Amino acid sequence: MKIAVASEKDMVTGHFGHCENFHIFEAQDAEIVASSSIPNPGHKPGFLPNYLNELGVNVIISGGMGGGAVDIFNEKGIQVVTGAKGQAKAAAEMFLQGMLKSSGAVCRDHSHGDPGAGCGK
Repeated sequence: MKIAVASEKDMVTGHFGHCENFHIFEAQDAEIVASSSIPNPGHKPGFLPNYLNELGVNVIISGGMGGGAVDIFNEKGIQVVTGAKGQAKAAAEMFLQGMLKSSGAVCRDHSHGDPGAGCGK
């Protein structure tokens, strides 16, 4: 299983599309066995869900995400978890332990005053 966490350095970002990087965690038997970080290649409508799908991602974790991205991930069979906060690796570990559930936070306003704040508007 591959889990992508939209991040600002090592922290979960408030909005998926505007993240600085994606932490990609590979897991087997609910344990992280490998990790890497890739820069966000750019925010264009519909691009990032398809990009992460091509990387083989099964789960995307973020603080918030736009409805269009959520729809594309759902079409690709990729599980979306929004409402996450804190360290990216800790969020992935919590997901693997069944302790991280999606809040359903969908971004409607892209003028975030606090880049560390979760969306959910």
